[in-house]
Amino acid sequence: MTEEELATAAWRKAKASGGTGGDCVEVAPLGGGRVGVRHSRHPEGPALVFTKSEWDAFKNGMFKGEFDF
Repeated sequence: MTEEELATAAWRKAKASGGTGGDCVEVAPLGGGRVGVRHSRHPEGPALVFTKSEWDAFKNGMFKGEFDF
């Protein structure tokens, strides 16, 4: 993982975040099937990087409602 890969990634944020950035995350596909995740209001800040299997497990848990906050 390089800073350049994160800087040039095609970051996308949810339409629900609105035009002002909101409190939303952005995601980006990375090489090797990995996925980057960062805070939309602080794009220069740190990013989390997940393997494809980690990302799939997270999405699956979200869709099933396994994370109750």
